[in-house]
Amino acid sequence: MAAVVLESISIPRFVPTNSYSAGASTHRRSVAVSAGRSSGLVAEFGGLRVSRRGRRVASAERTAAFVRRSGAAMCEAPDTAAVDVRDVSKATWQSLVMESDKPVMVEFWAPWCGPCRMILPIIAKLSKIYEGKLECYKLNTDESPDIASQYGIRSIPTIMIFKNGEKKDAVIGAVPESTLITIIEKFV
Repeated sequence: MAAVVLESISIPRFVPTNSYSAGASTHRRSVAVSAGRSSGLVAEFGGLRVSRRGRRVASAERTAAFVRRSGAAMCEAPDTAAVDVRDVSKATWQSLVMESDKPVMVEFWAPWCGPCRMILPIIAKLSKIYEGKLECYKLNTDESPDIASQYGIRSIPTIMIFKNGEKKDAVIGAVPESTLITIIEKFV
């Protein structure tokens, strides 16, 4: 999985040291985030990877046993070059989506959109699971803005299901696979 820096952030946050107890079975670690002139502590959580540039351990005199890392928080998104979801554009929209005899799932996306890149492998997996029953495509909203505006796309990723040339359902955002399966099952 390739890591891509989507946006640099700086969030100052005070984390009191007395909230950490040395005898606690579970303790939270803090991540030092610095960008430009400001720096602060951000609680570590899943979905982000910390780019380690250095490591400092708190002094032994403190009762809190936590590690401070210096680095940048990075959102991990898979490299979409290896994902097998066919493109649809303004030129092919009518023949591939509107005139399809099968239900069609279209992801409205853009290459700069992190959540779009995160959900694309799920759509690729579903296209293999429902092969022969459902067609799956992706439409780059930067290259085909007229189709996106025709269907009222205001945020991406947006996944739409079309059947017999009509929009049947839509989901906005990077949703779990189970949500997409529930929607697909209605129309397959």
